Amino acid sequence: MAPIKLYGMALSANVVRVAAVLNEKGLDFEIVDVDLRTGAHKHPDFIALNPFGQIPALQDGDEVLYESRAINRHIATKYKSQGPDLVPTPSAKLETWLEVESHHFYPAVSPLVFELLIKPMLGSAPDAAVVDKHAADLAKVLDVYEAHLAKGNKYLAGDAYTLADANHLSYMFMLSKTSKAELVASRPHVKAWWDDISARPAWLKTVASVPLPPGA
Repeated sequence: MAPIKLYGMALSANVVRVAAVLNEKGLDFEIVDVDLRTGAHKHPDFIALNPFGQIPALQDGDEVLYESRAINRHIATKYKSQGPDLVPTPSAKLETWLEVESHHFYPAVSPLVFELLIKPMLGSAPDAAVVDKHAADLAKVLDVYEAHLAKGNKYLAGDAYTLADANHLSYMFMLSKTSKAELVASRPHVKAWWDDISARPAWLKTVASVPLPPGA
């Protein structure tokens, strides 16, 4: 079988999201660099993989996929019996928390990480007003997580680690490298959940390949 190829930048949270699930499933894959700084994502060769010109894209045999969450669903479903089952069925709670991640957590955390982690790497200063707004938004979201996890839910969808947890890993990690890491640390059940999922061997393997600058 042809090797799985993950196209994107190793520092991209969306690429890291997919790499985490590939590693959780114990799959061999290659990251093919697509450097946004040089416009490689708009090159015809990459547009042939993802017509929207965004990373990541995944080539798995004859299948070419884009959109990180859809890619992760594909991996978790196609390789369901390999490694932990990340999409136990049926699970309304799993579907709920997959949606919560994409519609509530991500819109709050993504701009925060961009301002506090990515912009300084690019030589720009964070916008304090943007940081304050999205930190407040994320605080409200994490209050919901705290209440949910406090009800005896070890993981977001119940007692087992699932795709709902895995899809949070990349942005939770990058948030932990910013001055707003206290948004997690100050919520004991969220912190316990993060400490648990971030200690998984597959995640430790994934994060070892994330090229953060020294001191981040």
